[in-house]
Amino acid sequence: MAGARTGGVTGRSGLRRGRRPLLAAVAVDSLGTGLYLPLSMLYFLRVTDLDLVAIGVLTSVSTALTLPLPLVVGKLVDRFGPRLVVAAGQALQGTGFLLYLLVSGTGSLVAAMLVTTAGLRVYWSSVFTLIADLADAESADAAGTDAVGAAVVGADGKDHWFARAGMIREAGAGGGALLAGAVLAVDSARVYDGLILASGLAFLAAALVVALAVPAVPHAAPPAEGRSGYGALLRDRPYLALIAISTIFATCSTFLSLSLPVYVIQGLSGPDWAPGPLLALNTLLLATCTAAVTRFVRRRCTRARAMAWAGGLWALWCAASASAVLLPSRALVPFLVAVVVCYTLAEMVYGPASNALAADAAPTGSRGTYLAAFQYSFAGANVLAPTLFGVLFSRDRLLPWLAVGLLAALGAALMLLLAPRLPREHGPRQRVAAAPAVPPQNRSPRRSPRP
Repeated sequence: MAGARTGGVTGRSGLRRGRRPLLAAVAVDSLGTGLYLPLSMLYFLRVTDLDLVAIGVLTSVSTALTLPLPLVVGKLVDRFGPRLVVAAGQALQGTGFLLYLLVSGTGSLVAAMLVTTAGLRVYWSSVFTLIADLADAESADAAGTDAVGAAVVGADGKDHWFARAGMIREAGAGGGALLAGAVLAVDSARVYDGLILASGLAFLAAALVVALAVPAVPHAAPPAEGRSGYGALLRDRPYLALIAISTIFATCSTFLSLSLPVYVIQGLSGPDWAPGPLLALNTLLLATCTAAVTRFVRRRCTRARAMAWAGGLWALWCAASASAVLLPSRALVPFLVAVVVCYTLAEMVYGPASNALAADAAPTGSRGTYLAAFQYSFAGANVLAPTLFGVLFSRDRLLPWLAVGLLAALGAALMLLLAPRLPREHGPRQRVAAAPAVPPQNRSPRRSPRP
């Protein structure tokens, strides 16, 4: 087996300090993501002669052209490690935002969007591998000092890291959306230019932080012999099934922001002001409660079972959303609050568990490739969900909930069937019970527990 790529020895305290720059980089990226589409549309309308339809088409084309990038990024991550690839993704996004200031027509607009969207693809195709490697390094470091601590960190570490990153991501995206709304209210050319310049510089600063302040930790290189990378992935039927099932769940996950405003206002004749606070509630809960929910769930069931529970919660959310047509108007908003909480709980259960399971199910030496391919579940959902909702809602207001509810229930059942074919995992309590009581001085500092 090929050796791991390393960048020096990093203690556990250094790894914990390394969370801060990584989470800061996630926050900057999420803030930029929240700004990206609304700010792009508004800015390009102001500085070009193109109309909204043309800008929308060019945005979609630019996004489609970057879809193959994760295939390349995964290879780069496995060959060179994820840290510098993550930094390169943020540098590209920063450069793309700075190119916005030079946009004057179709050609310069497409160039700026391509660079920005490419950076977005590179970043999200590599950052989950970086998080998983940091969690593994923390686990391995714990194994050198405390076997029981290593057992707990090994079982719970990735989920905790992914939960924290998810919370920061939601807070950043929510902040970006609010900032874009403030810019829309001001409607000043100088404010637009200043915000775009600040966003570009923030991305470039985040790239430097990742490159210089995030600890260099081991990343297993591809094996010298045998099938690896996408050749191994295409033969790995359980992992391909995991991607397919995750596409079902990702479709559920993208459905709230897509469907809620239209369904509440047109399908239920609800108040126009309701969707905004309901979506804000979803963001607030995700940004503040994900880690606590993840810790609670992880101590009680495996990741695969947690994903199945999330599917069940999404099915319940769909059934409750459909039943809202039976309620009197005075009870509608309180009921929708409970419905949104159910949906959000499913997201909090699903997100960290799915990312941690995808990371641990990837073979040594191909984690970057596998996790980059896993991102296609979200890309597929983003393509499928708008069409699914639009076609079904135009026929009947209840059809989207029936279809997505059935998909969620199907995903939960398939996840339970797939679980025995994935790498075996245990809950933290089982790991602690099984951890050998070996004196600290007799343990190898390089041994890490099984994922």
